[in-house]
Amino acid sequence: MNAGKFTNTLQEESPSIELTGITKTFPGVRALSEVSLKLYPGKVTALVGENGAGKSTVVKVLTGIYQPDAGKILLENKPVKFFTPQIAETNGVTAIHQETVLFDELSVAENIFLGHEPKGRFGLIDRSVMFARSEEILNEIGANIDPKAILKDLGTANKHLVAISRALSIDARVVIMDEPTAALSQKEIDELYDLIETLKSQDKAILFISHKFNEIFRIADFYTVYRDGQMVGAGEIDDVSEPELVKLMVGRDVNQIFPARERKIGERVLEVVGYEHPTEFSEIDFNLRRGEILGFYGLVGAGRSELMQALFGITKTSDGSIKIDGAMASIRSPADAVDNGIVYVPEDRGKQGAIGALPIFQNVTLPSLSKTSQNGFIKLAEEFKLAREYSERLDLRAASLDTDVGNLSGGNQQKVVIAKWLATKPKVIILDEPTKGIDIGSKAAVHEFMAELAAQGLAVIMVSSEIPEIVGMSDRAIVMREGRIVAELSQLEITPESLVSYAAGIREYVT
Repeated sequence: MNAGKFTNTLQEESPSIELTGITKTFPGVRALSEVSLKLYPGKVTALVGENGAGKSTVVKVLTGIYQPDAGKILLENKPVKFFTPQIAETNGVTAIHQETVLFDELSVAENIFLGHEPKGRFGLIDRSVMFARSEEILNEIGANIDPKAILKDLGTANKHLVAISRALSIDARVVIMDEPTAALSQKEIDELYDLIETLKSQDKAILFISHKFNEIFRIADFYTVYRDGQMVGAGEIDDVSEPELVKLMVGRDVNQIFPARERKIGERVLEVVGYEHPTEFSEIDFNLRRGEILGFYGLVGAGRSELMQALFGITKTSDGSIKIDGAMASIRSPADAVDNGIVYVPEDRGKQGAIGALPIFQNVTLPSLSKTSQNGFIKLAEEFKLAREYSERLDLRAASLDTDVGNLSGGNQQKVVIAKWLATKPKVIILDEPTKGIDIGSKAAVHEFMAELAAQGLAVIMVSSEIPEIVGMSDRAIVMREGRIVAELSQLEITPESLVSYAAGIREYVT
């Protein structure tokens, strides 16, 4: 295996584009640390890594959305700087994302040539040339699409073909495909594979990002692995096995210390049977007990957050039932969920979890106004009392309870959101990425408090993309892939390798 270095074959070729020593830091987070990446003409390089490994950040560096703090970009062995996406595109670098960035109200041709429309006399757009050239490009990739069709009338697969046609319209040298098969049927995926072969024959350098190992080993020529913002391996795909790739992805030390817990698992408090959503998940069956922390793991697009939002009544299901303490529960809205003892701490605390312009005490008491008001009037003293109780329990650090939540650190904002829902005295608390974007000290505090909640008999669902967190905190773990539960693991079965293997479809779960 050639992990960490390229083979002689790779070294003899000249890359279309090369990144060396790329570092990118955000406040409190080093997203990329001196990473490298090489993309070769007529070849597919698979970029592999867990959620949060740095893949999306490097794509944004390649496409001019982010500027690196250090390092070089070499295009055909010449140094370049992509100060804007337009400059990257002008230099032949284009990206086709999982969610195609196109405009539904425009025609296919207008989407293909948006920003670089062919011009005629007096600088006006030559629409006849635009439609003719669009038809040529669509024919090149075997797409039977009318250039004059309005984009919103097309299906997902054809929208992907339009996005690829746009890449060809600028004579792209580098094509980035970010989870391109996530929303496609198997027939459409096979057609995409054929298209990739066409692009390879045109000497396009392709960066292919996917969590699906069967796709990687089917179409990739080379691989590069990122882990925690660093490049940990690269080479020819024929020289690496699936288990070796998994080991590269998860082979870090678990350097966080998780709280010791005396586990007292009680009776069943939540039972979900036959839960279905038309597009996001299907055949969901699981249960949760008092005092238990149930981890949910999965890769991008697995459907974990969508399932949790449905359990909280944010989105509607098409089938299935929920029981709370053995009794059927009807949850059609978040208010219904709270009334039944289910609360949800969302991943995006800034948009969904807290109101940044309001002070701490008002955020904490927002779902509990019935406890802090009388005859339609809010009692300020009761608000402060309730907010103080839960803020102290969570060791929330702020100058005062009057401090606006938007002025707090990420970790303290997360504590405000948790305090808000704990004040409702729930039976089940759903924590969606509870430590995402917060520092190590705040992570430890959240983990300690999660352990305390479980010890007090609260049933906890923890959705996390951090493998050490799933391993270190879960009493059981459920793994999801493509909207389905693909494994349910006991505490002894939860390992980094088992989580990734089931999530990526490398291993099939046998009950």
